[in-house]
Amino acid sequence: MERTFLMIKPDGVQRGLMGRIISRFEDKGFKLIGGKFLIPTEEQAKRHYAEHEGKVFYGELIDFITSGPVFAMVWEGDDVITLSRTLMGKTKVTEALPGTIRGDFAAHTPFNLIHGSDAPESAEREIANFFTPDELSVYEKNISVWL
Repeated sequence: MERTFLMIKPDGVQRGLMGRIISRFEDKGFKLIGGKFLIPTEEQAKRHYAEHEGKVFYGELIDFITSGPVFAMVWEGDDVITLSRTLMGKTKVTEALPGTIRGDFAAHTPFNLIHGSDAPESAEREIANFFTPDELSVYEKNISVWL
């Protein structure tokens, strides 16, 4: 079972889109195993965007992601990294197709609502940056025990 890190960015939180965004991943059948509402520290932001250090937009990324609360999440599922990125849509909002989160809700590329890991290695690094192992819930999805 694959894991990924997803984060609803400050613009998604401030626009009141958390529930609508989360429901897309629930509807797909993925399992939420960790979630936390927080304002990232500057250190967390720098670790999160380390691959962009030195680029002209790096400072803006750090400023934006630390500007307000985010909702950090860990999801589990088969091919969850690839499929969640498909659900999110292209980073550049003018290329994001209707039916994707960004295609349906984002209006500006710098404010594209959500981040998702792009590979198993980045997922592992990003999860560790925002969660400790004891903050993740390991459980089986089996509602039949309640019927």
